[in-house]
Amino acid sequence: MATLSDIGVAAAINILTAFAFFLAFAILRIQPVNDRVYFPKWYLKGLRSSPLASGAFVSKFVNLDFTSYARLLNWMPAALKMPEPELIDHAGLDYAVHLRIYLLGLKIFVPIAFLAFTIMVPVNWTNNTLEHSRLTYSDIDKLSISNIPAGSKRFWTHLVMAYAFTFWTCYVLKREYEIVAAMRLNFLALEQRRPDQFTVLVRNVPPDPDESVSELVEHFFLVNHPDHYLSHQVVYNANKPWELVNEKKKIQNWLNFYQNKYERNPSRRPSLKTGFLGLWGHSIDAIDFCTSKIERLSRDISAEREEVSNDPKSIMPAAFVSFKTLWGAAVCAQTQQSRNPTIWLTEWAPEPRDVYWENLAIPCVFLTIRRLIAAVAFFFLTFFFMIPITFVQSLANIEGIEKALPFLKAIIEVKFIKSFIQGFLPGIALKIFLLFLPTILMMMSKFEGFISISALERRSASRYYFFLFINVFLGSIITGTAFQQLNNFIHQSTDQLPKTIGVSIPMKGTFFITYVMVDGWAGVAGEILRLKPLIIYHLQNFFLVKTEKDREEAMDPGAIGFNTGEPQIQLYFLLGLVYAVVTPILLPFIIVFFGLAYIVYRHQFINVYNQEYESAAAFWPDVHLRIIVALIVSQLLLMGLLSTKDAAQSTLLLITLPVLTLWFHRFCKGRYEPAFVRYPLQEAMMKDTLERAREPNLNLKGFLQNAYIHPVFQTTDDVDVDTAMEEWEEEPALIATKRTSRRATPLPSKQSVSLFSLPEFEEECLKP
Repeated sequence: MATLSDIGVAAAINILTAFAFFLAFAILRIQPVNDRVYFPKWYLKGLRSSPLASGAFVSKFVNLDFTSYARLLNWMPAALKMPEPELIDHAGLDYAVHLRIYLLGLKIFVPIAFLAFTIMVPVNWTNNTLEHSRLTYSDIDKLSISNIPAGSKRFWTHLVMAYAFTFWTCYVLKREYEIVAAMRLNFLALEQRRPDQFTVLVRNVPPDPDESVSELVEHFFLVNHPDHYLSHQVVYNANKPWELVNEKKKIQNWLNFYQNKYERNPSRRPSLKTGFLGLWGHSIDAIDFCTSKIERLSRDISAEREEVSNDPKSIMPAAFVSFKTLWGAAVCAQTQQSRNPTIWLTEWAPEPRDVYWENLAIPCVFLTIRRLIAAVAFFFLTFFFMIPITFVQSLANIEGIEKALPFLKAIIEVKFIKSFIQGFLPGIALKIFLLFLPTILMMMSKFEGFISISALERRSASRYYFFLFINVFLGSIITGTAFQQLNNFIHQSTDQLPKTIGVSIPMKGTFFITYVMVDGWAGVAGEILRLKPLIIYHLQNFFLVKTEKDREEAMDPGAIGFNTGEPQIQLYFLLGLVYAVVTPILLPFIIVFFGLAYIVYRHQFINVYNQEYESAAAFWPDVHLRIIVALIVSQLLLMGLLSTKDAAQSTLLLITLPVLTLWFHRFCKGRYEPAFVRYPLQEAMMKDTLERAREPNLNLKGFLQNAYIHPVFQTTDDVDVDTAMEEWEEEPALIATKRTSRRATPLPSKQSVSLFSLPEFEEECLKP
C-alpha cells in the first residue's frame, strides 16, 4: 500500500514530468520549424503563413528573438482570452461544450472539497481505529472513513455530507444542462445553412417488383410530402471502387511531385526503378509511368462506377431525401412514415463529412445480429482484461504480498525503489494496458454498423466508460483489496470478509491518487507537448512529403477523440463522487486535473485540433447520464460501506438518495433532452422564414445537389459520369410510372416509360 512518502515521490515525479513537458512545449512552439505542428488549425484555415518562407537561413529554423523566451508561459492567458462566442465560431460548438465538461468538474468538486476538508477530514482524523486493527494501512488512510469505529455516531456527519454533495451535484447538473440546451438551440438557429438541415436518411425501403429503389422513394415522398419533397439520392454499395479511388489519389500525388521536380530542373526528366520499393530494376520515365497508371486507374474506376450504377444489387434500400424547407425535413425525420413501423424508417441525415460511407452498405436486417456479436465480444474483452488489472494491483500492494510471501521482502525493500513501484508504477502500467483499448472498441462500433462518425464515437465512448467502470474502478477495488488484505483473507473466517472489504474500499484511494497524477497531470501535460505528432511530422516532412498537399496532410492533427477523452473525464467524476465522502484526500488531485485540462485543451482547440464534424453538442445527454450513474454508484457504495460499520440507521436514511437522484434524472430527461434528439417545429419555421427573407431566390436544389453523393462518384475526372452524378432535372407536369398497381401513388414517376396524367388516374381510382 502506498504510504505518504510514496505519494510524495509519485507527486514529485509527476509534477517534474509535467513541468518538463510544459517547458519543452513553451520552447518548441516558438521555433519556426515547428510552427505547423503547434498551430496547424490556423494553417488549415488559411490564416497563418509559414515563417520558413522569409528571413535569414538560421532564423527559419531557430527563433533568434531572445525576448520571446522570457514570455514562455504567455500561451496560458492567451488560451483563456478568447471569449466563448468567438470560440464557438472558431472551433465549433462541440469543442466549446467539451470544455464545459472540465468547468463542470470544477463547479462540482471545488465546493465539495471545501466542505470535505473543513468538516469530514477532522472527523476522520481524530480517531485511532486503524491503529488498533490488524489491517494494512497508511497515514493517508487515517483521513478516510475507515478510521471511524463501527457503530460510531460520527457516521451522521458522512450521511449529512452525502445529502449535501448529492443536492449540490444535481443543482450544478441542472444548470449546466439548461445552459447547454440553450446553446444548442441558439447555435442551430444562427448557424449557416447546411445540407443535413434539409436532408433525411430513409432506410428499409420495401422492395417493389415494378419499380427501382429510386423510383419507389420518389413516389412515396411525392405522395406523402407533396409540398416539401425536393429530391433524393439513393445509397450505393461502392466500397469496391473506393479502393481504386484511393490508389489513384496516391499516384496523382507522386505525379505532382515528379512534375514539380521536372519544372525545377527541365534538363533532366525524373526516373524510377520498377523493382521492389524502387530500389532496383529497369529505370523508366517517372512522369510517363504515373500518367499511364492514372489513365488505367481512371478507366477501371469508370468501369466500376458503371457496374455499381447498373447493378441492382449495388443499390441499397436506403436514400438521402432532401426537402424544400427545414420544417418539412423536421416533420419527416421525427414522424412515423408508414403503417408498418419497420419500413420507411427516417432519421436526420448526418452531416456530409460525418457520414461513415462503408456502413451504409450494410443491410438493416444484419444490424441486430452484428450488434449481438459485438456485445458478446465486448463481454469477453471486459472479462479477460481482469488479468492485467490484477497484475497492476499486485504492484500497488507490496506490503500485503510481503506478509503472505515473505521471501520477496529482501528484493523490494529498498526505500526509493519501493516508493517508486508503489507510487508511480501502478498508474503508468494501467495507462499502458489501456493504450490500445479505444482502437479495439472503435472497431467493434464499426462492425455494429453505425452510419456516422459521431454515432461511432458515442457508442465507443459508452463502452469505454463501462469498461473503465468495471475493470479500472470495480476491478481495481476488488483485486486491490484482495492483495492488500491478503493475509486477513487467508486467516479469518468467511463471515468477516464483507467487513474487511468494506473497510478496505476507502483505503484504495491511494491507488487512484497515483493514477490521477500519471494520467491527469503528466498525461495532460504530454498532450500539449505533442511529442509523437512532432516527431512524425518532421520524419514525414523529411522523407515522404513531396507536395504542398502532402505537407498539409502531414501536419493535419485531426479531431480530438471523443470516444477516448470523454470516458476518461467521466472516470474522474466517478472517482471524485465515490471518494468525496469516504476518502476526500483524492479531491484536490482531481481538481488539479480539471483545472489543468481546461487550460490545455482550450489552447489545443484554438490552435491545434481541426473539427471533423459538428454534432451541435449532441453528446451532452450521455455526459449527464454518466455523471448521474456515478452519483448513484457513490450512494450505493456508501450504503454498503456503512452496513459493514454497524450503522444501520444511516443506511436506511441513505436509501432515499438514489430514489431522489433517479427522479432528478427523469426530470432532466423530460425537460432538456428533447432539445438534443428532436428539432422543434417552431424553430424550424422561424429559420425557414428568415432564410426566405434573406435569400428569396435561393437555388436550394443546386445547394443540395451533390452533398450526399458517395465519394466514389464525386471524383469528376472521367468524361463519362454515371446517373448518380447527373444534375437534377425539374419535375415535368406529367410524371411517368412503371407500376402495375397505381392506387397507392397519385403521382407517377418521372423515370417511367409511359405517361399517366392525374385526371386519368382519378378515373382509374373510381372504377369498381
